[in-house]
Amino acid sequence: MSVLLMQDQALSGKRVLIREDLNVPIKEGVVASDARIRAAVPGIVQAISAGAQVIVMSHLGRPVEGGTDADNAAYSLAPVASHLAELLGCDVPLVTHWHEPKNVEAALAGANICLLENVRFNTGEKSNDDALAKQYASLCDVFVMDAENNNCMTNTMAISIEPADCICAISDFVITPSACNEQGHYMVNLSFDYQ
Repeated sequence: MSVLLMQDQALSGKRVLIREDLNVPIKEGVVASDARIRAAVPGIVQAISAGAQVIVMSHLGRPVEGGTDADNAAYSLAPVASHLAELLGCDVPLVTHWHEPKNVEAALAGANICLLENVRFNTGEKSNDDALAKQYASLCDVFVMDAENNNCMTNTMAISIEPADCICAISDFVITPSACNEQGHYMVNLSFDYQ
C-alpha cells in the first residue's frame, strides 16, 4: 500500500488544499460546537508551519446544489471561518467565488490560509463531476484528505481529485493510513475501504 502523508511532503512555497469536515452546528450565526473545527487545526497548523499556503474546503449542512445565494444563506461557512480564525489567531478569509482564481489569489495575498465557501453549493459536487474536480486540483500543488466522515462519500472532493492533477495525501491527524485499503486505491481516486 502506498499512502502519502502530508508531513512527508515538501510543502514550503506550495499551495495545499485540505478537505476538512467542518460540518458543525450553527446557532444564530455562531458555531455551537467546535469539536470538528478543533480536530482540523493540527493538520492546518502543520501545513502552515511547513511554509505552505493553505486552502481549506468543507461542506456545511445540505444546501441546494447550484442554488442561489438566497437559497443557501443559512449554509454559509462564514461563522466557521470566524471561529477558525479565533482558534488559529489569524485572519481566515472566506472565498465565496473561488471558481475565479483571482479571488483565491486575493485571499491568500495577505494570509497563509483561506476557506472556500461551502463545497456543496457547487453544481456537480454530488454527481462526482470531473470538471469540478479539475477546478479544485487547479487551486493547489498538494491535495490533502483530512475529513474522515466524508472520505467514503460519492462526491467530487472525496473521489475525483487524482494524482495526475496534483499530489494527493492524507494528514494522519484525522485519517490514518490504516483507513486506506491495501490496494492503495486512495492514491488513485481517494476512495476508501472500511472493511
